Amino acid sequence: MEDQYSVSSPRRILSLSKRKRATVYFQDPDDKGSGFGVAGEHGLKTSEVYGFVGSITTIVATVIFLVWAYVPEPLLHSIGVFYYPSRYWALAVPTYAMVTVVLALAFYLGLNFLSTPHPTSSSTIFDDFSREPADSVPLTEGDDQPIEPISDISINKINSLMFKNVK
Repeated sequence: MEDQYSVSSPRRILSLSKRKRATVYFQDPDDKGSGFGVAGEHGLKTSEVYGFVGSITTIVATVIFLVWAYVPEPLLHSIGVFYYPSRYWALAVPTYAMVTVVLALAFYLGLNFLSTPHPTSSSTIFDDFSREPADSVPLTEGDDQPIEPISDISINKINSLMFKNVK
């Protein structure tokens, strides 16, 4: 069953040998010795390791922060912890972080407003990449109609299509 022309997959083994016709062998799903999904056979992926270490680190840091922020000082002193930052920073750091995120979003929004042209500017209609529609010569009825090149629709045509019935 194992030759140089066999293809192995988790579900089946397909033999493509020229000596015999193609056959499909299905493995028993109850067979635990197949090795499928075992970390030793395929090795660990770095993303899995980083995810595991990151999640454990986050949980440990959260527990340390909550103990530091909420456990009374006499209890910390009784277990031998005497040096820790002021409790002021338990509120100040998250507050500063939230204000920084809000100000960054406001700054980003303001930069976008500054870089956008005024609504009455012709730059909102035409730019360096605008293309006028090509003048196409009407073909006779029997000829195939070619696809027109990509172009912008003029504002006059849009206005006439949208507002021709408005008086």
